[in-house]
Amino acid sequence: MKSDSLSLRQRLGLEIFRKLENEKIKEHPLNQLFWECTLRCNLHCRHCGSDCKKIAGQPDMPLQDFLRVLDNVALYKNPNQVFISITGGEPLMRKDLEECGREITKRGFPWGMVTNGFFLTQQRLDALMKSGLRSIAISLDGFATDHNWMRGNSESYDHAIEAIKTMIAEPNLIFDIVTCINKHSFLRLKEMKEFLIGLGVKHWRIFTIFPVGRAAEDSDLQLSNQEMREVMEFIRQTRSEGRIHLNYGCEGFLGNYEGKVRDNLFSCHAGITVGSVLIDGSISACPSIRADYHQGNIYKDNFMDVWNEKFLPYRDRTWMKKDECGDCKYFSYCKGSGMHLRDGEGKLLFCHLKRLKGE
Repeated sequence: MKSDSLSLRQRLGLEIFRKLENEKIKEHPLNQLFWECTLRCNLHCRHCGSDCKKIAGQPDMPLQDFLRVLDNVALYKNPNQVFISITGGEPLMRKDLEECGREITKRGFPWGMVTNGFFLTQQRLDALMKSGLRSIAISLDGFATDHNWMRGNSESYDHAIEAIKTMIAEPNLIFDIVTCINKHSFLRLKEMKEFLIGLGVKHWRIFTIFPVGRAAEDSDLQLSNQEMREVMEFIRQTRSEGRIHLNYGCEGFLGNYEGKVRDNLFSCHAGITVGSVLIDGSISACPSIRADYHQGNIYKDNFMDVWNEKFLPYRDRTWMKKDECGDCKYFSYCKGSGMHLRDGEGKLLFCHLKRLKGE
């Protein structure tokens, strides 16, 4: 399959989607808000973009500081229409996480969390559910040897599996498994698919690792162009089987694979429908963006004023049409790829389409 050979149907679909996305950019609705509640973490993952530690140099954000943001958002938005995603670091490092959840729920906002699952016992899950927890994304990066190598802890895999089993037994919880593929776990993707299906997992997301943070210097984490294409073929085939709902992560325009490996066509919603409050109070977009594209800070700015009046580098991405994106025939669909793939000078770290084409 030629990765840049689009069918007429794909081109029509992309054009319709582009127009709808342009309308969404004009509207600029806040639909999802990430809260980086801590930088503390119980693991030492090879690919971490945050460079988190068990004892972080930056203290946890006080709950009341984030609640002031939510109270501000509620003046402009129906809280039920803004999903709060709690992330870190590892959110379960916070002993007051249940209180955080209760206060978020009390204000009418639905919320979920991203976790490595190490501390997710049945007792903790029950308490979080009572606090209003709606959904969880939990990391599983392969079988024991590969997962533990990736996560830097020999007990990480066992804890993650127990957490997954606990979640499967909870009928009122929405969850998915998130797998960051590297050269090790890539070799056992088919086995992992069967394993997850056997456990009873219904939803699975696969990410490839972008070269930021610790991952920037680790060649074992980066797939070759051929391996990248094989991952796309694996996802396409798995989706056609219908035994587990598999998506590729929300990054990168994929050419001919658009519409075949994830539920939506590519669009980076960072700063368009997705905002974040980072650990130091910075007002940003997707927390995966580690270059400084912050738009303000909650300790000196009104969050919704910043959301409504700023975020111009996110809403108008014509500034990305340079270097390798300058003459790309797909720029109107890709818009320069995800913001998390841009460094501090605005340079693209890598292009998914070029990798799939083998360039």
